[in-house]
Amino acid sequence: MKGKIIKSTGSWYQVLEMETGKIFEARIRGKFKLIKTRLTNPLAVGDFVEFQLEKDDIAWITKIEPRKNYLIRKSVNLSKEAHIIASNIDLACFIFTLKFPETSLGFLDRFLACCEAYNITPLILFNKMDVLDDEEKEVIKDIEFLYREIGYETLEISSYSKLNLESLETILKDKTSVFFGHSGCGKSTLVNALQPDLNLKTSEISETHLKGKHTTTFAQMYFWNFGGNVIDTPGVREFAMIDIEKEEVQHYFPEIFKKREECKFHNCLHINEPKCAVIASLETGDIQYSRYSTYIKLMDESDENFQK
Repeated sequence: MKGKIIKSTGSWYQVLEMETGKIFEARIRGKFKLIKTRLTNPLAVGDFVEFQLEKDDIAWITKIEPRKNYLIRKSVNLSKEAHIIASNIDLACFIFTLKFPETSLGFLDRFLACCEAYNITPLILFNKMDVLDDEEKEVIKDIEFLYREIGYETLEISSYSKLNLESLETILKDKTSVFFGHSGCGKSTLVNALQPDLNLKTSEISETHLKGKHTTTFAQMYFWNFGGNVIDTPGVREFAMIDIEKEEVQHYFPEIFKKREECKFHNCLHINEPKCAVIASLETGDIQYSRYSTYIKLMDESDENFQK
C-alpha cells in the first residue's frame, strides 16, 4: 500500500493512504538512511512511503520513496545531528515579523540559502502588518525591495486585518506548502485565518522576552478546502545546510553567484582575494552586508561540518 506521512510525533506516524484517503497509525520497520549526516528522524511529514497493514489496522512502513527536496534544521541538543522538518515541498513560506517577535535578516538569509540548496521555491511573508506604525512599514518596504531585487517573491499580510489573504490563498492553491518562522510569528494563527475550521492552537507572545512560546510541538499536514495542503511546523531557531562544501555556499546566494564571473580568480571565495567583484559590490551597495555576513558564517560552518 502507498501513502503519505501527514503527522510525525517521533516514534509514531500518521499515514494517509493515497487511494482511499483513510488515515492509519504507523511505525517504522527497518532502517532508513538516505543522507550521510546522522538524522534524529528517518521520516518526515511529506514523505511518500509504502506500508503494510497488520492486526488492529496498525501500519508498518517498509519503504520510503526518493524525496524531491527537504528542509533541515540543526538538532536542538546534538550539534552534529540534523532533523528533517518537511519533505516534497512545492512552496516554503517564511513568516517574517518586524516585532512580536523580531526576526533577524540573518535567519531569513539562512532559510533562503537552504531553499536554494535543496531546490525549494521560497515566499517571504511579512506578517503582523497591522501592528506596525508608518515608520516601521517603511522598514518593511526597504527589506522587501532588497529581496525582490535579488529575485525573491514577497507579500505583506495580516491574519487579523485579512490583508492580502485572498492573494495568499491563490498562491497556495493546489500546492504542498510549509510555513516557517520563529515561535510566535503567527504560523498557526495564519492557518486558522485561511481556514477557520482547522482551529489550530495558538499562544500569546511572552511579554517578558517578547518571544513566542512553542505552540506546535510536532509537524503535521493540514488540507485546505481550496485545494492543496500545508505543513505546520514547530518554531525553528536555526536552519541547517548539511553535506555542503565550502566552495558550494556561494551557489546559494544568487547575487553573489552572479558576481563571481567578474572576479579575477575563477575559484574566488570572496573573502580577501584581490580584485574580488563581490567585495567591490559591498562597497557600492550592490550586495548587502547582512547577506554577505550570513554567507561568511555558512562558509565557516561548512568547514566545521567537514571536520567531523
